[in-house]
Amino acid sequence: MPIKWVLPWQPNAGHTVNSQILAEVSQCVVESINGLKEGKWKATLSFYRPLLKDQANAAEFPRDFLGISLPEQPNKYYFVLRGHRLVVEADSTIQTIMEKLQSYKTRVALNFEGFQYQLGDFQLRVGKVVSIQSESLRGIVMEMEYKPSSSWEKSHKIMGEFFDIWQEALSKRQLPGHFVHMEPNFGEYGLSGQYTLQHTAVQYATLMLQMIASVQAVRN
Repeated sequence: MPIKWVLPWQPNAGHTVNSQILAEVSQCVVESINGLKEGKWKATLSFYRPLLKDQANAAEFPRDFLGISLPEQPNKYYFVLRGHRLVVEADSTIQTIMEKLQSYKTRVALNFEGFQYQLGDFQLRVGKVVSIQSESLRGIVMEMEYKPSSSWEKSHKIMGEFFDIWQEALSKRQLPGHFVHMEPNFGEYGLSGQYTLQHTAVQYATLMLQMIASVQAVRN
């Protein structure tokens, strides 16, 4: 499977994300680096907490975990259990089963959605992060994919060089922020150097937890 980086937009101090920034970023893909617009994409991520009828059983359940639906495998659902450093692939019907059992409740649910673009060996997906409950804009995200290789180490230099070119093109628009590359420790989750959708799930989980932490920091 091709290597993918999941890159959040980090606003400059004193600024927030807005739809105008998203429009400028999308325009930059087409006008500055000649990206060919292909179609829409969407990923959904939910943050779960257990519904405990008896607190004595708390130790038997994960304190929280994330569930992720990815467009590459719509019939699959990925769980990221931070406390156990574990990524689990399940059938998408597991969501219906969880609802019926009422053992876990969705605390936060986000959609990552936008358009994808083709640029030679690279594919870019640029989109907004919105709360399913309110449709309010929570962030901007970009997926950067390098198709010829599934080796994380071998692709790293090429991905880095392309990212630098992209950042330079975007910087000319003088937007109040930039995309950042966060690289989780995949080894902690038992993932090897050959890229899989489980690697993508861990990146999205890391991104969401950072967003939650940022919101809490602003409130405090």
